[in-house]
Amino acid sequence: MNIEQARFNMIEQQIRPWNVLDQDVLDLLVVVKREDFVPATYKTLAFVDTEIPLPGGEAMFTPKIEARILQEVAVKKHENVLEVGAGSGYMAALLAHKARHVTTVEINPELKELASKNLANAGVSNVTVELGNGAEGWDKGAPFDVIVISGALESLPEVFLKQVKVGGRIAAIIGQAPVMSAQVITRVSETAYDTVKVFETNVKMLSTSVKSSHFTF
Repeated sequence: MNIEQARFNMIEQQIRPWNVLDQDVLDLLVVVKREDFVPATYKTLAFVDTEIPLPGGEAMFTPKIEARILQEVAVKKHENVLEVGAGSGYMAALLAHKARHVTTVEINPELKELASKNLANAGVSNVTVELGNGAEGWDKGAPFDVIVISGALESLPEVFLKQVKVGGRIAAIIGQAPVMSAQVITRVSETAYDTVKVFETNVKMLSTSVKSSHFTF
């Protein structure tokens, strides 16, 4: 397989047609090597438009979803990011290249180790991988400038609204299979939030996402 050709095809045939036109994001997909974050068994699928299986029954988002989320949250160099669901560490690596620091929280110890190893091998030093259940928010380091939830939720726990700064953004995929919508929620003041539905999709639910006090848009 010609890896660079496959990467080029992924960007031009899957990602750009999906309204990912931010050149910084497209360039980043060349810099951060997706194949280095894919389990060895699935290396040949690194650039395919499919969810790649991970240990514990989890899966990586498709490349176009990763890229679209990255574009929509528009992380800036001074910002601190929380990611819930580290998976293989790939999304954290993408976010880290744009952010000051990323905290990524993973409930599965095997995936925490995988993400930590992949990030270290890729030379990404501004990510902290934490073991824990981030589905109900994460106090350490809060409030954050950006929160990315890498897995679907039936609805958004209210705690996330409190853990994002004014001017900050939350990217979350909300709903139930087969119809879920990716949303970007911006905190516009101490009490007000602006929600934009970006695209419809159907992805795996976030592990141990707990039903509690939820905020419905």
